[in-house]
Amino acid sequence: MWALYEINIWLMLLLAIPTAGFLMRLFMVQHDCGHGSFFSNSKVNDWIGRMLGVLTFTPYGFWKRTHAMHHASSGCLDRRGHGDIDTLTVNEYRARSKWGRFMYRFYRHPLVMLGIGPVYLFLFQHRLPVGLMRAGWRPWLSAMGTNLAIILLAGSLIWLIGLKAFLAVQFPVLMIAGSAGVWLFFVQHQFEGTTWNWAKNWKWAEAALKGSSHYDLPAPLRWMTANIGIHHIHHLSSRIPFYRLATVLRDRPELKDLGRLTIRQSLPCIRLALWDETQQRLISFRDARAVPAA
Repeated sequence: MWALYEINIWLMLLLAIPTAGFLMRLFMVQHDCGHGSFFSNSKVNDWIGRMLGVLTFTPYGFWKRTHAMHHASSGCLDRRGHGDIDTLTVNEYRARSKWGRFMYRFYRHPLVMLGIGPVYLFLFQHRLPVGLMRAGWRPWLSAMGTNLAIILLAGSLIWLIGLKAFLAVQFPVLMIAGSAGVWLFFVQHQFEGTTWNWAKNWKWAEAALKGSSHYDLPAPLRWMTANIGIHHIHHLSSRIPFYRLATVLRDRPELKDLGRLTIRQSLPCIRLALWDETQQRLISFRDARAVPAA
């Protein structure tokens, strides 16, 4: 792609799309390394994960820990805020100030969620162990070590090809991969039929199977996203590597239609923003107007 920068920038930008797909697949290898499932050896998982974290702009050790917290608390209203999309109940939203409601709506806007958000997440937020700032030295070592490796790698490439060529390739690829990745993560838990409960009624297995979707993608996209669309099975058993998820789904046909979404069916999910405790479902801001006050 860098060679095309001087020849045909439009062809270079076109190639950014499949390149972003390959980067997403590398992220999924890193993801499975974090679960200890990609390789049988834990040290190999960790070192491959750390190296891939430099390419994905995601500190492996820090992300591994926050992602484990996400798996342990997904769908629990008492334990939100760890590696998930910020989600308020209708009552929580109404209890906020005008500014607080505006900021939540801003955060939930598709252009922010899928445009500004991924850039902020991968370029800025991941540079610090946000959420684990006081959790000891390991999250800091993970973040700072990754930052140093990124600086060394990016600096070497800039020295070889120049700043403009580096940014012309790196930014579009990271933007496309980041936006697609955030969308995947969004639709895996924010969909019609998902489940959320307060801790007293929350059950881990139920949250895994019913609170995670089966995003049924076309074969090329399944390959690029490393079968992560089979998310309900992944949440039920995160030690299953992505290259075996399709086999598990084939052998358990009763799970195929559980939380199943096609691309067309998933698009309206972007409007879902609030959890209605009365109806036990995600609703839009518009639908929330009709919900009676508690």
